Amino acid sequence: MTKIWTNSGDSHFLEPADLWQTRLPQRLAELTPRSEKDPDGEWETVHVDGQSFRRKLPTSALAEFKEDSYRAVGVRDAKARIGDLDKEGVWGEVIFPSLGMWASTFRTPELLKAALRASNEWALEEIVPVSPRYVVTAQIPTLIVEDAVAELEWAAEQGFRTVFLPTTPHPKAPDWHRDDWEPLWAAAEAADMVLSFHVGTDPVDMASAGAGIVYRGPGGAVLNYAETTFSGQRAIMKMVASGALDRHPRLRALISEGGATWIPFLGDRLLEGYRQHYKMVRPKLSRDPKEILMTQVYASFQHDETAVAAHDAMGYKNVMFGSDYPHMEGTFGHTQDTLKSLFDGVSEETRLRITQGAFYDLFPQVPPVPTGDNV
Repeated sequence: MTKIWTNSGDSHFLEPADLWQTRLPQRLAELTPRSEKDPDGEWETVHVDGQSFRRKLPTSALAEFKEDSYRAVGVRDAKARIGDLDKEGVWGEVIFPSLGMWASTFRTPELLKAALRASNEWALEEIVPVSPRYVVTAQIPTLIVEDAVAELEWAAEQGFRTVFLPTTPHPKAPDWHRDDWEPLWAAAEAADMVLSFHVGTDPVDMASAGAGIVYRGPGGAVLNYAETTFSGQRAIMKMVASGALDRHPRLRALISEGGATWIPFLGDRLLEGYRQHYKMVRPKLSRDPKEILMTQVYASFQHDETAVAAHDAMGYKNVMFGSDYPHMEGTFGHTQDTLKSLFDGVSEETRLRITQGAFYDLFPQVPPVPTGDNV
């Protein structure tokens, strides 16, 4: 059977656990995330920037996944990663951090700025030079707008083509629909820098019973997983309704791991609100919000059975496959089976757009996907 090659709008790399401790001054290193496990091995206390929260450690099923996932040797080794990708049929990929997922939980600007610069420098040394197939996300501090702009401009000078943003900034920072962020949007557009939001990156509620836990009881695991997708929708809704994307028509955003079919629905909802409540709407937009959403926003999915229909039946052309390598929600180990199921009976034009074309809209510097290879 012919291999279906794809690009991926979502993957992750596991940095050395001591990256920040070895690269930051001791007074800052002591504030970076660290874990203390209970003697019974069921719970841990995580300390981050003078704050602490409790969370339950993985169940046996999750522990089994963890063991399987690290058979993906490329999660820690950028050179070995190429072999994993070739087996899966994944060519170019957007790579998100792991430690950087804590960024929206830091509350000290100096610490956040130093930690993310250290991460960016490490990525430039250890991942970026390995292959032009890698699109590594630069990390920018989002507690102070000026810090974010400065790091984005520095990252652009180093050759980064996208920046990773949490779906919700820290509560101490302005939310994404506020005009405070206008300098960042202008800088990103000027640098042709893609904004990459990854779902599940809201600040951790230190008063809650655990990170990422909204629901307990029947259905809790499924409810909590579904809940992570909504923050991505809210982030981009703010970018559209506030006029940020309208003011910067060359600015593009990627929402990773949040599915794709919600884009046409949210476009309808925003358009209805804008039209029906026009007299109260501020700011006024030069284009209707659905058009802005459908043209400037890209969305990656892993398994969604409806994603192809979003492209073919709903007219949303910025659907992008994402493997989420090597996470348990992703397709590692069965990417080819997943792709063949998704695109069974689908036109070649649609398949190529979803697996390759949308990705190359954002990252044309990645070499072309190979052709003629067999499984």
